[in-house]
Amino acid sequence: MIRKNEILSSEAERCAVECLNCHSICLRSIRHCLGMGGKHAEPDHIGLLVSCAELCQTTENFLLTSDPKLSGRVSEVCAEACETCAASCDGLADDPQMKSCAAICRSCAASCREIAGIRAAA
Repeated sequence: MIRKNEILSSEAERCAVECLNCHSICLRSIRHCLGMGGKHAEPDHIGLLVSCAELCQTTENFLLTSDPKLSGRVSEVCAEACETCAASCDGLADDPQMKSCAAICRSCAASCREIAGIRAAA
């Protein structure tokens, strides 16, 4: 459980790193997908990558600077975005970049769900 005087718990720090990694791979995947064209560059898929990247960056910021309950709520939304993005990447899983993106999105989602649960109970 997070103590009130604790600056950043190990769980929150781990989640912030997961969010940073997910943000990064989503941005790299956007460039990759636009270069590939076709199904990779469909607006819905690109939109999910953008949304996931933005929410991951926002969640990292909230974890590092905000009230635990508020950052927990943001983490829950981030987890949902990451899971949705992973599912979209799974549709292109024959591509190693998309396979990596889906795996990192799932890892980030799991970490965000953990933080959301911890911080809701705080």
